[in-house]
Amino acid sequence: MSLSLKPHKKKKIEKFSEQGSFQISSIFCVGVFLAWRDILRANIWTTLLIIFVMAITFLNLVVVSGVLIGLVEGAVIAQKEHYTGDLIISHLPEKNYIEDTQNFLGYLRSLPEVKDVSARFIQGGAIEANYKNKEKSTDITDSARALIAGIDPYNENAVTGLSRTVIAGEYLSESDFGKILIGADLLYSYTPIDTPSMRTLPNVLVGTKVRLLVNGFVREVEVKGILKSKVGEVDGRVFMIDPEVRGLIGRTDFNADEIVVKTFPGTDPLHVKEHLLRADFGKLAKIQTSTEAQPKFLQDMKTTFGVLGNLIGTVGLIVASITIFIIIFVNAITRRKSIGILKGIGINSKAIELSYVLQAVFYGIFGSVFGLLIIYVFLKPYFDANPINFPFSDGILVVTPEGAGFRVFVLMFATMIAGYVPAKIVVKQNTLDAILGR
Repeated sequence: MSLSLKPHKKKKIEKFSEQGSFQISSIFCVGVFLAWRDILRANIWTTLLIIFVMAITFLNLVVVSGVLIGLVEGAVIAQKEHYTGDLIISHLPEKNYIEDTQNFLGYLRSLPEVKDVSARFIQGGAIEANYKNKEKSTDITDSARALIAGIDPYNENAVTGLSRTVIAGEYLSESDFGKILIGADLLYSYTPIDTPSMRTLPNVLVGTKVRLLVNGFVREVEVKGILKSKVGEVDGRVFMIDPEVRGLIGRTDFNADEIVVKTFPGTDPLHVKEHLLRADFGKLAKIQTSTEAQPKFLQDMKTTFGVLGNLIGTVGLIVASITIFIIIFVNAITRRKSIGILKGIGINSKAIELSYVLQAVFYGIFGSVFGLLIIYVFLKPYFDANPINFPFSDGILVVTPEGAGFRVFVLMFATMIAGYVPAKIVVKQNTLDAILGR
């Protein structure tokens, strides 16, 4: 059994619904008209000042967190560019090197997604300096622990751009026997640290003779260049041509310790990794993308700085909300008589409240648009071309469309609340008192 309304009751409901829709529509139209009229009549310099305040607030929301995250992002980019490449392949924990390296390299180079490949031969050792200045043979020489990396200079530069990190001297060539590149973290003049856990070498410059102690052998070499990439795994190493290192560690089978891979632009490194795993190369080595090889402290720092940026931005948002609140409140207070007259002639109080909310939205929209123009037209291109020179990274400005859109939404929401509350307070006043200014 179905229930149905009587015809006359149904007509009353439809009429009531039409009246409600008409009332909402009229409130909105009147609110828009009043808001537009007030904006046009406002002092142009006051309007521009409010928009400027909103733009600065938006920049505070976006830029502060963007720079803090960009500080870590710069380190992540450097890690990928100068150390891991798109893929880094290392020996298994239970092995001392990557077995069957030559077949592995040949297979990698046959993949259409792979652009360049470089193998590294690595051995722990020590580096000594100023040993010729000892007065007695029992005197302790200046020394530091370091990883000695043997590379093919051409292949390594093709993958990691190692030559771009040379800040003094010259890059290695394939015939540079008896010469090394040394990381800035090993030199006191670049990293002035001298603690029991970390020793650096004083008075070592380009052309200085130093001694390498590797696998029980002592080899005197000359510093050809000094590296500073702001990547610890690079700046804490000594680089030589691979035949010398293989000779020092007795690696006659050409089995490497690390392989780094650079893929063609647009290639997903994860796809190449999965291809290698399907070919059973995962049994020979540990295969990681640059993202997987990121140190955990970088990921933790990125999260921490993001939270700090949001906290700082929240303070700015509160300040902007208070500013809008004061502006709307003062504007409404000074126009109490006009508001009273509007109510007296039958203008719905909701329309008056809406007009002030729309004014606040107007300031928020134009402030956000102005802020976005500053970010995407000026700031982001500038920081991309001129990264901030932080001690451990070249910081950039990280701004994503999703992040910027969310902050626009947050700013607009806070602006609407800041516009509605004072308007509600003033509009609630008795109509007669408002007209008489009491």
